[in-house]
Amino acid sequence: MAKIFTININPQGGVPKYPVNSAFFGKDNVQGDKQNDLKYHGGPTRAVCLFSLERILALQKEGHSISPGSTGENLTIQGLDWELMKVGARFKIGPVEIELTGPAPPCKTISESFNGEGFVRISEKKYPGWSRWYALVNKEGLISKNDEILKL
Repeated sequence: MAKIFTININPQGGVPKYPVNSAFFGKDNVQGDKQNDLKYHGGPTRAVCLFSLERILALQKEGHSISPGSTGENLTIQGLDWELMKVGARFKIGPVEIELTGPAPPCKTISESFNGEGFVRISEKKYPGWSRWYALVNKEGLISKNDEILKL
């Protein structure tokens, strides 16, 4: 069963994002979370950023200091086959419905989570299947820690 491991926000903007028990996921953003660079983050097609707990743990085994929320994801997901992550894929999390819009390109703002310039380690172009993902919100609502994730 896939579920929400952590919900992560930063009211000041940027990274890292910090765990909360629940948050309202709206059409343009996650309530309580701020994006510092609206050219590349936030808005309807990038309202939510998701990443895999299993990918984070594997990256830690490679020696990176990454942790849930350290690369800016709003949802750290446990138990979801990351191979399902494709543009247009839809998921239901509690009452919320999201649709993937594309991989989230890494940038130097997350470099502290990686060895050297290793933030490219989560680049979809260089390492397919290892990227964070952006999603739009088709149905708004409250997501809580441990909510089940269903593929639609």
